[in-house]
Amino acid sequence: MIGLNYELEQREASGNPVRVGLIGAGQMGTDVVATSKMMKGLRVVVTADLDLERAIAAYKIAQIEGEVVVAETAEQADAVVAAGKLAAVRDYHIITSMKNIDVMLEATGAPEIGARSALLSARSGQDLAMMNVETDITVGPILHWYAQQKGVLYALAAGDEPAACKELYDLAVSMGFTVVAAGKGKNNPLDRHSTPADPAVQKEAARRGLSPNMLIEFVDGSKTMIEMAAVSNATGLIPDVRGMHGPETDRDHLNQTFALKEEGGVLSKMGVVDYGIGRVAPGVFLIVRTDHPRLREALILRDMGNGPYYTLFRPFHLCSIEVPLTCAMLTIRKKSNMVPLNRLVSEVFAVAKRDLVPGDTLDAIGGTTYYSLIDTYENAKAECLLPIGLAKGAKLLRPVKMDTPITCKDVEIKPSTVYSLRQLQEQWFDGAISEVELLKAVDELARD
Repeated sequence: MIGLNYELEQREASGNPVRVGLIGAGQMGTDVVATSKMMKGLRVVVTADLDLERAIAAYKIAQIEGEVVVAETAEQADAVVAAGKLAAVRDYHIITSMKNIDVMLEATGAPEIGARSALLSARSGQDLAMMNVETDITVGPILHWYAQQKGVLYALAAGDEPAACKELYDLAVSMGFTVVAAGKGKNNPLDRHSTPADPAVQKEAARRGLSPNMLIEFVDGSKTMIEMAAVSNATGLIPDVRGMHGPETDRDHLNQTFALKEEGGVLSKMGVVDYGIGRVAPGVFLIVRTDHPRLREALILRDMGNGPYYTLFRPFHLCSIEVPLTCAMLTIRKKSNMVPLNRLVSEVFAVAKRDLVPGDTLDAIGGTTYYSLIDTYENAKAECLLPIGLAKGAKLLRPVKMDTPITCKDVEIKPSTVYSLRQLQEQWFDGAISEVELLKAVDELARD
């Protein structure tokens, strides 16, 4: 991000700001709009939300002056933007069909909408900034590939823990350190069986301005699994054990906690993703190692300790507040700050939160029917575990006991774009489809 402020100032001075179309005007999306109010050289010019009043209110909450016009078509929205006004829409398809935006920013957290909007925006020639990590860990590799085929960029947005971890990872690898562990701090107690129906959860969610389901994503650990899977899939780091370790620790002891077992830590190998519970949040960390004698002397002089393990710690992640920087990088520098590899390294799968019986229908992440765990993609595939990005709407065909992983054989998966895209991605990984055939098939999905 170095020097981006000057480039944004130049865009402002030239009267050519980066134009962002936002899909999802919830808490995070509204924060993005508010940040854009304070920035030079970037504007959120259209917002979309099923609750049209939220799409309109985002501008008011952000204290952005100007006329807000409700548009019913992409042509109307383009005309609104061309006239220097602000657009609000109910249907996200309007944004993905627009010509007068540079970047589509997806902020819904819903895998199906994330997959659909990414395909449609790529087809329209818009760069894609994804706050929707749930979509990325499910079909991120094929979405990134499709964006490349269409000559546009795909990026996981800056600010959330995955991108903040990736910044530290890139720094460490560039300097030749061995990466031992990348991780984040979890800022609330872990309760895998907590549900949004709990009155205490509802009260806390109201206090924090969240929906109960969103709060449960954090409490039951699902969000942590999702975020660290995104790091894994962008770097090649893997979970050391199913679900990761998640030990109690604090910032000053991270490099002791995330060390090899034979050296007093919890890890059986290096090169992993994990998380710590305790006085680590809201930070992210990278544990690195060097055995070079000169560098170890230099690190002592820089108050980094005696080694061989060292902590690189970023004490903050500003979530949605940093997101516009990704939009600026995509448009101005034509670079992505974080993309998945062309394969899945880790999978996040569903585990029964209570005893499930045939006929039960799985709800969304952060609901009442399942929590999430991470494992390597190979392990999850071998056991046919149900990816959480495909879980919503799936119907139980046979009973699954509480705390038992749900397999694809246990459920009837609801047909959807993300499911079809996932099937194509599996064929691509297995070499069962040529890239010519793959492009044709994904184009068909983008036209549906």
